[in-house]
Amino acid sequence: MGLYDRDYTRSDYQSPFHHAPQLRMGGRGLTPVVKQLLIINIAVFALTLLIRPLGDLVYSLFQLDPSSPGRALQLWRLITYQFLHDRGSIMHILFNMLGLFFLGPALETYLSGRRFLLFYLGCGAAGGLFYLMLVAVNFLPPIPMVGASGAILGMLAACAIVFPHFVVILLFFPVPIRTAAALFAVMYVFFVLTRGANAGGHAAHLAGMAAGAAYVLGKRPLASMTGSLSELLSRRNIASLQQEQAEVDRILQKVHEHGIHSLSGREKRLLKRATRWRQKASSGG
Repeated sequence: MGLYDRDYTRSDYQSPFHHAPQLRMGGRGLTPVVKQLLIINIAVFALTLLIRPLGDLVYSLFQLDPSSPGRALQLWRLITYQFLHDRGSIMHILFNMLGLFFLGPALETYLSGRRFLLFYLGCGAAGGLFYLMLVAVNFLPPIPMVGASGAILGMLAACAIVFPHFVVILLFFPVPIRTAAALFAVMYVFFVLTRGANAGGHAAHLAGMAAGAAYVLGKRPLASMTGSLSELLSRRNIASLQQEQAEVDRILQKVHEHGIHSLSGREKRLLKRATRWRQKASSGG
């Protein structure tokens, strides 16, 4: 998978998601979390490939394994399986890391580092959970599963929503990212329903895409709701301050006309509080 720039590199291009960064693909570079994920994945793959006994132990303990209820319920495997890849296929880790390299920085910039990491791991975990569920209902056979593909496809779906002008290279042809995401989704549904050779992996891909899309689609209305609430509270605070200032002005006018002794206890307390606030504001405290 490759990625190149199109209309979104223009300075006047505005993403439909207000908080999405305006990116120039050529000079963005790797972001911190993406860089760390690349290093961890490649290091784990190299070590488990070169040191066979270590690899056997790591895969036994950390791959997603639905072969028994006990192993299926070891929830840490939903995270750790994402950092393991097929030792017999360099293409498995290569394509996943290319996807992380090209799509990850844009999404990390949009979400921020910590949220991006949670998003990434969450998409992968969603893929693993969906696979375990299909095994539990005897729709798929209980075969161990590894790979970051669920997280990568989650990023693809999210970028297709947030950055619709991205273009990916598939089989040497440029394809709009939304078209690519739709093609992948249809393909994965077909392979899962027909129970193809890698139906478990395709189920994880499909669930990862669903999780990625759901996250960014849910993030937009939440941000809008938060902004509306903040605006409402701000308006209420301003109205309250204006009302209190009018009351203080009335009390000062009463003092001017009838003297301080004409004030009630409540009016004296309000005037005293207003005096403290103004002294504190003038002193910069």
